[in-house]
Amino acid sequence: MKILVTGGAGFIGSALIRHLITGTRHHVVNVDALTYAGNLESLAPVADDPRYAFEHLDICDAAGLDRALALHQPDAVMHLAAESHVDRSIDGPAAFVQTNLVGTYTLLEAVRRYWNGLDADAQQAFRFHHISTDEVYGDLADTGALFTEATAYAPSSPYSASKAGSDHLVRAWHRTYGLPVLVTNCSNNYGPYHFPEKLIPLVILNALEGKPLPVYGQGLQVRDWLYVEDHARALLRVLESGVPGDTYNVGGHNEQRNIDVVQMICSLLEELAPQHPAGIQRYADLITHVADRPGHDLRYAIDSGKIQRELNWTPQETFASGLRKTVQWYLGHRDWCRRVQDGSYQRQRLGLNATASDQAASA
Repeated sequence: MKILVTGGAGFIGSALIRHLITGTRHHVVNVDALTYAGNLESLAPVADDPRYAFEHLDICDAAGLDRALALHQPDAVMHLAAESHVDRSIDGPAAFVQTNLVGTYTLLEAVRRYWNGLDADAQQAFRFHHISTDEVYGDLADTGALFTEATAYAPSSPYSASKAGSDHLVRAWHRTYGLPVLVTNCSNNYGPYHFPEKLIPLVILNALEGKPLPVYGQGLQVRDWLYVEDHARALLRVLESGVPGDTYNVGGHNEQRNIDVVQMICSLLEELAPQHPAGIQRYADLITHVADRPGHDLRYAIDSGKIQRELNWTPQETFASGLRKTVQWYLGHRDWCRRVQDGSYQRQRLGLNATASDQAASA
């Protein structure tokens, strides 16, 4: 297949593209606006592959999407482009409404126009795969319950509300227009190339620099952690074998309290990076409890039984094995981390914009 991936320079999107190029024979078109969370350096291992192409494009740009779809003629679209950081959604919700709701609507309409122009066989084979989050289900509180595909939506943050809305749009385009869609809702991802504002990379890098390790409240929030490469395998399995119109929950079977995650990282760093920053005797001494965020959900937990039973997918990594691989990756890729932290990775976007301006001026 030729697969158009939106948000392919982001954390999960880049993991998916690396998997598609190195592990399959599929062709990939990466559509990304390169906002702060988009980093083409995360695609360096596959960027020169002839089966990979990049389109610097915002999913809110209808004309640009029409052009890209007509040019590349994809057999499937995997939609990962989204604003995704809860704290940022609390401080500035407008960007989340624009990208996650308006952007998804704009993409759906562009894809529908493209799909309507295909012949009958191509229409039947085509798939629109929307990648979403378990946060749309809200808070499980402190119970033994799990999110299933039938769990009612109850989002708590502007981020999760915008993702819930995008899920509803995708299902409506299936019901109303017949667009062959697939929806997946995943638990917290972690692994290589994760943007350092998220918990696990933030703790790793702050610890190595002797900075405080911030923990919301007492750190009792529980999350189900999914290694990003396991998630990439699940997404491909759903795309290739999922039933149009269906939803699949993807989880890692790794429920952990935030405070325990931070302490596990500190223990791994004691083993793998025993040279402490100046003035620090133990990494755990850097743990700092801070005021909890507004509306912070206590517990998320995914029931992945459906994707296991119907599509024969299970995660390969335990949390212990995946976290060790993640810490080792960050220790071995400090240059990548430094370029993200100092903002120099964004020069790629500035360079692309300058090239586009030059082309427009000469046209």
